[in-house]
Amino acid sequence: MDKNIPYKIYLTEDELPKAWYNVRADMKTKPAPLLNPGTGKPMTLEELSGVFCTELAKQELDNDTAFIPIPDEILDFYKMYRPAPLVRAYFLEKALGTPAKIYYKFEGNNTSGSHKLNSAIAQAYYAKKQGLKGVTTETGAGQWGTALSMACAYFDLDCKVYMVKVSYEQKPFRREVMRTYGANVTPSPSDTTKVGRDILEKFPGTTGSLGCAISEAVEAAVTSEGYRYVLGSVLSQVLLHQSVIGLETMTACDKYGIKPDVIIGCAGGGSNLGGLIAPFIGRKLRGEADYQFIAVEPASCPSLTRGKYAYDFCDTGMVCPLAKMYTLGSGFIPSPNHAGGLRYHGMSSVLSELYDEGLIEARSAEQTSVFEAATQFARIEGTLPAPESSHAIKVAIDEALKCKETGEEKTILFGLTGTGYFDMVAYQKFNDGEMSDYIPTDEELAKSIATLPNI
Repeated sequence: MDKNIPYKIYLTEDELPKAWYNVRADMKTKPAPLLNPGTGKPMTLEELSGVFCTELAKQELDNDTAFIPIPDEILDFYKMYRPAPLVRAYFLEKALGTPAKIYYKFEGNNTSGSHKLNSAIAQAYYAKKQGLKGVTTETGAGQWGTALSMACAYFDLDCKVYMVKVSYEQKPFRREVMRTYGANVTPSPSDTTKVGRDILEKFPGTTGSLGCAISEAVEAAVTSEGYRYVLGSVLSQVLLHQSVIGLETMTACDKYGIKPDVIIGCAGGGSNLGGLIAPFIGRKLRGEADYQFIAVEPASCPSLTRGKYAYDFCDTGMVCPLAKMYTLGSGFIPSPNHAGGLRYHGMSSVLSELYDEGLIEARSAEQTSVFEAATQFARIEGTLPAPESSHAIKVAIDEALKCKETGEEKTILFGLTGTGYFDMVAYQKFNDGEMSDYIPTDEELAKSIATLPNI
C-alpha cells in the first residue's frame, strides 16, 4: 500500500461542503427548458410550484447561480452520515494485477443504503418549510423511497410511495423498511389512480417502470391538498443536491494530490453520476483540468447509447412537463432487470446536454456481466454492491484491465452508490444461473421512439 494514501479517506467536519454546486452555471450551452405539455412553452415558476415545492422549483429554473448555500438544518442532518469515505481499492488493484490506481466514493453508509438521502432530506426540508402535509414520489429499486421515508419521518411529513411493481415483488424487505419509517407503499401501476388504470388497460400484465410510477405519484400529488411531488433523479434540482458527492470527492483528492484520469458512474436518471462528476465537469468547462467521464447504463434500457436527443414526456402517463433528453420514448417499458434504479426511459437534461456536446461518454452493460463484476468486487473488497453501482464497477474493472495491457498508470475513480443487501433475489438468480440478458431490438426501440411528441 502507498503509505501516503490511506485505505479510506475521510474529511473533517470543517471540510464538508457548505453549498451545493450548480454545474449549469458553468455550462456554455444550458440544458433546454422544461416545457408545458399544454402550451409547448417553457414552464414558469408558478406552473412548477403547482407540482413541486416553491423553493425546489426555483432551484430547478436556476441556470446561473454557481453555489447555493445548504441550510443549517440539512447540514446538521448530513453530519449523521457524512462525510462518505473515498476508498483506495488496493485489494482490487492487486487482484487485477493492474498498474492503475482505483478509487471509489462509497455512499452506502446510511440506513437507506445509498446516495439518495442527500436529496431526500433537502426536498423534505423544503416541503416542511412550506407547511405542507406530505409528499408523493416513485421509486424503482427502492433506495429513493427508503431515503425519502427516512427524511419524511425526520420532519414529520406524510410520505406516499409508488414502487415499480417488479421491484415491489423482487425487493419486499426494501418495501418493509419504507413502511417501518411510516411510508405508504403502492405497487405501480395500480388501480388507485386514473393514470395507473389507463396504463394497466393499455399494458395488461406490465411489470411497470419508473415512468409509470412517476405518473401515478404526480397525479396523487396534484389531486391531494397539501401535497407536492418530489423526485429522486433526473431533475436539475436533484443533481444540485447530489453535488455533495463530487464536492467531497474533489476536496479529498486535492488534499492528497490525487488526479483522476477517468471518472465513472452508473446512469439511470442521472442523480449519482451527475452529483459525482459535477465539480470535476466544472473544472473541465472552465479549462482548469481535463478528465474522461463515462456513464454506464444497462443494455436493457440504453437511453444514452441508443436513444434520441429530443423533447419527451418524463413519465409514461404523459402528465409531466416535457424535457429535452436522450430518451427511448416515454412509453418504453424496460425488461424486468434487477437494477431497478436504472430502469428509466430517459436521462437528465443536464447530462444529456453534456453528452451531446461530447463532454462525457456512455457505455452499456448486460446484467450478467454486471453481476460477475459485482461478485468479484464483493469477494475482493468486502462490500456487497447494489446492482446499479455494479455497472460502474464493471467498467472500472474494464478500464483497469486495459491499463494492465498497455502499462498505463491511470487513476480511475468510480461511484459506489450503495449496498446490495436488499437485492438478494437478484444475487440468488445470478448464483443459481437463472439470470438472463435482454437487449431490445432496433425495431422495438424505433417503435417506441416513433411515439415521441412532435416538438
